[in-house]
Amino acid sequence: MTAATTLAPDVVPMAPLACPSHLTTDTRVEFRTQALDALDAATAMGAPAVELFLGAVVDIDASGLGVLILLQKRARERNMRVRLHAVPSPVERLFEETRMGPLFDIVRSN
Repeated sequence: MTAATTLAPDVVPMAPLACPSHLTTDTRVEFRTQALDALDAATAMGAPAVELFLGAVVDIDASGLGVLILLQKRARERNMRVRLHAVPSPVERLFEETRMGPLFDIVRSN
C-alpha cells in the first residue's frame, strides 16, 4: 500500500467502478471493458489512480484476478495505480496467497 495521493486542485475524484459480485470467467469480458474504460477516464482527468469498489464481490477466480492484474499493468504503464475499496476478507486472502496484494493500493475504511 502507498500513502494517499493528493489530487491537483482542478482534478475531480471519480467514483469507484463497482466490480460485479462474481468476478469470474462469466463476467470477465464485460468487466474488463468497463475497467479499461474507467482507466481511460481516470487518465483523461489526470487522476493518479483508477478506483474500484469490491464490496459486493462474493466470488473471484483466476479470470477475475487476471482482469485486475491487467488493469494494474495498464495503469502502471501510465504511471498510475489501482486503488481497491471495500475489499472483502476472502479476496484479500487471495491477494495474500497469490502475492498480488502489493500490486494494488487497498483502501481501508476507518
